[in-house]
Amino acid sequence: MRLLNKSTDINTKNFKQIFAEHSALFALALLFIIAVILEGTTFLNINNIMNILMNNAVVGIIALGMTLIIISGGIDLAVGAQTAATGLIAITIMNHTGSIILGIIGAILSGVAMGMVSGVLIAKFRIPAFITTLGMMQIFRSVAQHFFNGGGILVDRTYVGGFLNISNTRILDFGNFPGIPLQVIYWLLLCLVIHIIATRTSFGRYIYAVGSNERAARLSGINVDWVKIKVYMLSGALVAIAAIIEASRLGSMNSSGSGQAYELSAIAAVVIGGTAMSGGKGKISGTLFGMLTLAIINNVMNLMGLPSFLVAAIQGGIIILAVLLQRSVAAKEKQY
Repeated sequence: MRLLNKSTDINTKNFKQIFAEHSALFALALLFIIAVILEGTTFLNINNIMNILMNNAVVGIIALGMTLIIISGGIDLAVGAQTAATGLIAITIMNHTGSIILGIIGAILSGVAMGMVSGVLIAKFRIPAFITTLGMMQIFRSVAQHFFNGGGILVDRTYVGGFLNISNTRILDFGNFPGIPLQVIYWLLLCLVIHIIATRTSFGRYIYAVGSNERAARLSGINVDWVKIKVYMLSGALVAIAAIIEASRLGSMNSSGSGQAYELSAIAAVVIGGTAMSGGKGKISGTLFGMLTLAIINNVMNLMGLPSFLVAAIQGGIIILAVLLQRSVAAKEKQY
């Protein structure tokens, strides 16, 4: 009888561990089933599926960098303002030089520089990440608004019209299949790249070590400050890539409207994906599933005709619920 009870306990523990490790995938699968029940063929329409992926690729890319930052024990509230700033820089350089390559390089270098400033302030000056990135968010947004008078800029289609093809092109477009938007391909490829960095490189291992126990990481010889700075620089590069994709898709960027609330959506995707806000734990695949979960919620609300203004409220509620579930799982794990 004792052996039977022990076996049952082990099976229960294993199930809980599996559920905890893959909770984002289970949540996505459940939500997908609910969406099919509620909207059926409308939701499953291939055009609708492609629109879901296309409309969330930009924030999905930003969320990849946010994942690494949160795993390292930080946070970044400036990614939305960075998106607007780097997108404006890209279009400005292209319009003035007539070179798409220079615009892309300029935007990525700017994103890396912005991330480096935040990283240095956090790592070297010991300013809390929340305060630092809150301040940088205000700086990036207000400076962009100053230079563009609160407005935006259009891509000069005469000289750099080819820039629009970066996002507004589809592959495998044949018959009734609408094709896969390139921005979705970029998103999935970057998911793979960041997954490899996080799981197959020493830098990735250092990120987890710093987030798990910063003091122990320092004692083990890891340059904690440099790891933090590089994480923010990498995130800045990803934000710039996302901004380039958005600028290409829209053919414009706005200093006031572009990137608004992207930080909320990115953080929500990361937390729903199982990344611990306390740091040291998380997966890129979880963030992908978390982003898709948010995307489906938004899509189903639109299909049902519910007010779009409630999306942010639902995202905020999901963040709180996800953190509560994380704490519950962590508490149960300690009991074992």
